This record gives sequence, structure tokens and C-alpha cells, in this order.
Amino acid sequence: MDMSHEQGHSSEDASGTQGDSRSLPLDRFNAFSDGVFAIAITLLVLEITVPHTGVRLLPALRAQWPDFLGYFISFAFIGGIWIAHSGVTKYLKRADTESYALNLLLLLFVGVLPFSTALMVTHLTGPDARFAVALYGINLLLASIVLSLLILYLAQEPSLLVDNIAEGTLQRISRHRWAALGLNVLAIAVTLLAPKVAVGLYLVETALLLIIPFLGLRRHRRRRGAG
Repeated sequence: MDMSHEQGHSSEDASGTQGDSRSLPLDRFNAFSDGVFAIAITLLVLEITVPHTGVRLLPALRAQWPDFLGYFISFAFIGGIWIAHSGVTKYLKRADTESYALNLLLLLFVGVLPFSTALMVTHLTGPDARFAVALYGINLLLASIVLSLLILYLAQEPSLLVDNIAEGTLQRISRHRWAALGLNVLAIAVTLLAPKVAVGLYLVETALLLIIPFLGLRRHRRRRGAG
């Protein structure tokens, strides 16, 4: 009797260990991500040059409008990604190798944003505007798609989540992102005809990505208050 109980207990331990073999620490998942987001946003502002002494300051700043526009769009985009990322990971109790891999792919596209932003603003008024603006839009689209894939993957892995409610919440967050993704695809298509109009659509898209997580948080607080 004792022997069978002991064997059963040991088999449970073995299966539990085997089930957790893909488990990875969540704190490192979040810390590394936050570091990349912070560095990417910092690099954005370093691309904006200070006007030289001896030139009229106001006209010089006015001439840099593409730099400031690109900074605002990319700042809002990275900020929206960071807020959504933080909102998602609060529903996790652990991570695994697949979520680490998707997260690294997300950070790959976030990390290259300072370069694609500089490329877009430098060529926005030149003959290669269509190509530069399209590359920037593709960068935004790839980062958004990977974040959506990460959210979908986590929603389908209940063993990683804190409770059953988290699964439905993550699926709802993923659905809310489709409007911004569709707008991103539209902006890339518009680039072929009017690059500056496409940049305006990127601005609307990033504003949506920044606002949507706040709206979700507000609804969550309202439900908690009603409960």
C-alpha cells in the first residue's frame, strides 16, 4: 500500500517536472523587454539634431518637422506596445520557450524602429519617399503582428496563466488590435500614391495602439467597481 502510494507520488513528481521543463522565469522576460523598449525610445530622440549656433532657431526647428513627427509616431507606437505588453504579462504566472521566442522576435522589430524612423524622416521629402515610408510601415506591421501572435499564443496556454478569466481577457485584447493592424495595411497601400498621407495614417494607428490599452484598463476598473 505504502509502496504503491510512494510510486504514484514519484510518478506525479516526474510528470510535474517534465511538464515544467519548458518553464522560464517571468521576471527576466519582463526586465529584458522593458530594457529594449526604453533603449529604443531613447534612441529615437537622439536622432533629432540640435540646430547649430548662428542659424535662425525657429525656421531651423520648423524645417525639422519630419524629425519631430517621426519621433512622435514611433514614441506612441513603442509606448502602445509597452502598455499592451505590460497588460498581457500581468496575467502570466510563468513563461516558456515559445513565449520567449515570440517575445524576442517582437523586440527585434521594436529595436530596429529608430533606424526605420530615421530612414523615413530623412527621405520623406525626397524622391525615395514611397520606399522609405513603406519600409517604416512594414516595420510597424511586423511588430504589431508578432505582438498579436504572442497574445494569441498565451491565450491558448492556460498553464501559463494565473486563472481561467485571463484566457478570455487575452483573446479580447487580441481582437481589439485588428482595427489598428488593418489601418497599418491600408497605410502601406496608400504609400504608393501619397506617402505623406500614409504617414498621417501611421499617426492615427499609433494613437489607437496607445489609447486601446488605456480603454481596456478603464473598463476593467469599472467592472471591478461594479462588482
